[in-house]
Amino acid sequence: MNHVMSNISESLKDLMTEAEIKTPALARATGIDASTILTLLRGDGLPYIDTLVKLADYFHCSTDYLLGLTDLSQETTFRQRPPFSEQLTFLLQHFHVTKYRLEKDTHLSEKTVNRWHNGKTQPTVESLIRLSKYFGCSVDFLLGRV
Repeated sequence: MNHVMSNISESLKDLMTEAEIKTPALARATGIDASTILTLLRGDGLPYIDTLVKLADYFHCSTDYLLGLTDLSQETTFRQRPPFSEQLTFLLQHFHVTKYRLEKDTHLSEKTVNRWHNGKTQPTVESLIRLSKYFGCSVDFLLGRV
Protein backbone atom coordinates (compact mmCIF):
# COMPACT_ATOMS: atom_id res chain seq x y z
CA MET A 1 0.00 0.00 0.00
CA ASN A 2 3.04 2.27 -0.03
CA HIS A 3 2.24 3.30 -3.60
CA VAL A 4 -1.29 4.28 -2.51
CA MET A 5 0.14 6.45 0.29
CA SER A 6 2.46 8.04 -2.26
CA ASN A 7 -0.44 8.56 -4.70
CA ILE A 8 -2.57 10.24 -2.04
CA SER A 9 0.35 12.45 -1.05
CA GLU A 10 0.99 13.58 -4.64
CA SER A 11 -2.68 14.07 -5.49
CA LEU A 12 -3.30 16.07 -2.32
CA LYS A 13 -0.22 18.24 -2.89
CA ASP A 14 -1.32 18.95 -6.48
CA LEU A 15 -4.89 19.79 -5.45
CA MET A 16 -3.74 22.05 -2.63
CA THR A 17 -1.32 23.86 -4.97
CA GLU A 18 -4.04 24.35 -7.61
CA ALA A 19 -6.47 25.62 -4.99
CA GLU A 20 -3.75 27.75 -3.37
CA ILE A 21 -4.66 26.44 0.06
CA LYS A 22 -2.35 25.65 2.95
CA THR A 23 -2.80 22.90 5.52
CA PRO A 24 -4.32 25.04 8.33
CA ALA A 25 -6.94 26.51 5.98
CA LEU A 26 -7.77 23.07 4.53
CA ALA A 27 -8.13 21.70 8.05
CA ARG A 28 -10.56 24.48 8.97
CA ALA A 29 -12.54 24.11 5.74
CA THR A 30 -12.92 20.34 5.96
CA GLY A 31 -12.95 19.69 9.70
CA ILE A 32 -10.00 17.33 9.25
CA ASP A 33 -7.27 17.64 11.86
CA ALA A 34 -4.19 19.42 10.46
CA SER A 35 -1.94 16.63 11.75
CA THR A 36 -3.94 14.12 9.66
CA ILE A 37 -3.49 16.25 6.55
CA LEU A 38 0.25 16.55 7.23
CA THR A 39 0.50 12.77 7.67
CA LEU A 40 -1.19 12.27 4.29
CA LEU A 41 1.04 14.88 2.65
CA ARG A 42 4.14 13.08 3.95
CA GLY A 43 2.78 9.77 2.63
CA ASP A 44 2.96 8.29 6.13
CA GLY A 45 -0.53 6.84 6.33
CA LEU A 46 -3.85 6.18 4.73
CA PRO A 47 -7.01 8.14 5.50
CA TYR A 48 -10.20 6.76 6.96
CA ILE A 49 -13.13 6.70 4.53
CA ASP A 50 -14.69 9.83 6.05
CA THR A 51 -11.45 11.78 5.62
CA LEU A 52 -11.02 10.54 2.05
CA VAL A 53 -14.57 11.61 1.16
CA LYS A 54 -14.24 15.01 2.88
CA LEU A 55 -11.10 15.74 0.85
CA ALA A 56 -12.68 14.57 -2.40
CA ASP A 57 -15.78 16.67 -1.68
CA TYR A 58 -13.72 19.73 -0.85
CA PHE A 59 -11.69 19.49 -4.06
CA HIS A 60 -14.68 18.32 -6.16
CA CYS A 61 -12.76 15.27 -7.35
CA SER A 62 -13.26 11.54 -7.11
CA THR A 63 -11.89 9.40 -4.33
CA ASP A 64 -10.34 7.34 -7.13
CA TYR A 65 -8.32 10.40 -8.21
CA LEU A 66 -7.09 10.99 -4.66
CA LEU A 67 -6.08 7.32 -4.40
CA GLY A 68 -4.21 7.48 -7.70
CA LEU A 69 -6.55 4.95 -9.34
CA THR A 70 -7.43 7.38 -12.15
CA ASP A 71 -5.67 10.34 -13.74
CA LEU A 72 -8.90 12.24 -14.30
CA SER A 73 -9.41 15.02 -11.79
CA GLN A 74 -12.53 16.42 -13.46
CA GLU A 75 -14.73 18.50 -11.22
CA THR A 76 -17.78 16.54 -10.24
CA THR A 77 -20.44 16.75 -7.59
CA PHE A 78 -21.12 13.44 -5.92
CA ARG A 79 -24.16 12.12 -4.08
CA GLN A 80 -24.26 11.94 -0.31
CA ARG A 81 -22.98 8.48 0.44
CA PRO A 82 -25.18 5.98 2.27
CA PRO A 83 -23.91 4.00 5.27
CA PHE A 84 -21.48 1.35 4.03
CA SER A 85 -23.66 -1.41 5.48
CA GLU A 86 -26.47 -0.39 3.10
CA GLN A 87 -24.06 0.00 0.22
CA LEU A 88 -22.58 -3.46 0.79
CA THR A 89 -26.07 -4.99 0.58
CA PHE A 90 -26.61 -3.11 -2.68
CA LEU A 91 -23.24 -4.22 -4.09
CA LEU A 92 -23.83 -7.87 -3.29
CA GLN A 93 -27.23 -7.74 -5.01
CA HIS A 94 -25.98 -5.63 -7.93
CA PHE A 95 -23.06 -7.94 -8.71
CA HIS A 96 -24.95 -11.15 -7.78
CA VAL A 97 -22.37 -12.14 -5.19
CA THR A 98 -22.99 -13.77 -1.82
CA LYS A 99 -21.14 -12.70 1.31
CA TYR A 100 -19.54 -16.15 1.35
CA ARG A 101 -18.29 -15.77 -2.24
CA LEU A 102 -16.98 -12.27 -1.48
CA GLU A 103 -15.06 -13.56 1.53
CA LYS A 104 -13.54 -16.47 -0.37
CA ASP A 105 -12.65 -14.51 -3.53
CA THR A 106 -11.13 -11.52 -1.72
CA HIS A 107 -9.62 -13.39 1.25
CA LEU A 108 -11.53 -11.15 3.63
CA SER A 109 -12.56 -12.74 6.90
CA GLU A 110 -16.19 -13.57 7.62
CA LYS A 111 -15.91 -11.43 10.76
CA THR A 112 -14.72 -8.40 8.76
CA VAL A 113 -17.47 -8.66 6.14
CA ASN A 114 -20.13 -9.21 8.84
CA ARG A 115 -18.93 -6.16 10.78
CA TRP A 116 -19.27 -4.06 7.61
CA HIS A 117 -22.65 -5.60 6.83
CA ASN A 118 -23.92 -4.93 10.37
CA GLY A 119 -22.65 -1.35 10.33
CA LYS A 120 -20.16 -1.93 13.13
CA THR A 121 -17.11 -0.86 11.09
CA GLN A 122 -16.23 0.56 7.70
CA PRO A 123 -13.62 -0.81 5.32
CA THR A 124 -10.09 0.52 5.32
CA VAL A 125 -8.75 2.20 2.19
CA GLU A 126 -6.85 -1.01 1.43
CA SER A 127 -10.09 -2.99 1.59
CA LEU A 128 -11.90 -0.44 -0.58
CA ILE A 129 -9.25 -0.80 -3.27
CA ARG A 130 -9.42 -4.60 -3.01
CA LEU A 131 -13.23 -4.47 -3.34
CA SER A 132 -13.14 -2.06 -6.29
CA LYS A 133 -10.77 -4.40 -8.13
CA TYR A 134 -12.90 -7.42 -7.26
CA PHE A 135 -16.15 -5.81 -8.43
CA GLY A 136 -14.48 -3.99 -11.33
CA CYS A 137 -15.86 -0.61 -10.31
CA SER A 138 -14.69 2.71 -8.95
CA VAL A 139 -14.22 3.39 -5.24
CA ASP A 140 -16.84 6.13 -5.61
CA PHE A 141 -19.32 3.53 -6.89
CA LEU A 142 -18.45 1.27 -3.94
CA LEU A 143 -19.15 4.14 -1.58
CA GLY A 144 -22.45 5.02 -3.28
CA ARG A 145 -21.23 8.45 -4.35
CA VAL A 146 -22.09 7.91 -8.06
